[in-house]
Amino acid sequence: MILIAWCCLLTLLPLVDLANERVDHPVEIVTGNWETIGSFALSFVVIARLWLTHHRMLAHVARYTNGLVLWNMAWLFTAVLLPFPTELVSQYGSDTFTMAFYMGTVLASSICLSAMTAVIYRSPDIQDPENPLDVWHLANGVTTTALIAVALVLALVVPGVNYFALFLLVLTPVILRSWARART
Repeated sequence: MILIAWCCLLTLLPLVDLANERVDHPVEIVTGNWETIGSFALSFVVIARLWLTHHRMLAHVARYTNGLVLWNMAWLFTAVLLPFPTELVSQYGSDTFTMAFYMGTVLASSICLSAMTAVIYRSPDIQDPENPLDVWHLANGVTTTALIAVALVLALVVPGVNYFALFLLVLTPVILRSWARART
């Protein structure tokens, strides 16, 4: 949790630097820096969602394995890295490389979370016996990861879509409900 708070702080620092700009009225700082403010807001939401997913997933773990710890370290790397592409987003907007780097980092983070979920799901011996991980968690992770991958491809292939492609993530619960109905 401390690491995630630190990542959020790192995404906030460029906003703090804006307060040092000399302008006639402070509102000019806000109105003239929508890209920086927007990239902070986007990354805060992304980091919060990644952390919540991580937190909920680890609530099912009673003990750790080397594989789980390694995937967790990879996930932590993506969380620590995220403020850097966020700053690039504030500076370069929807530049193709910037967009691919930002969304690729989010995708890598989601892949790590899905891999951790798979490790936990496939290892009942490490799960909390009173709170076992069910297949729904695995399906949620895989669905989210797949939608981020589709969003990345869509953002790169269709001009003008850019970061709006991440709104595909709102389909996660719809897909999961359809999957649950198909299973019963």
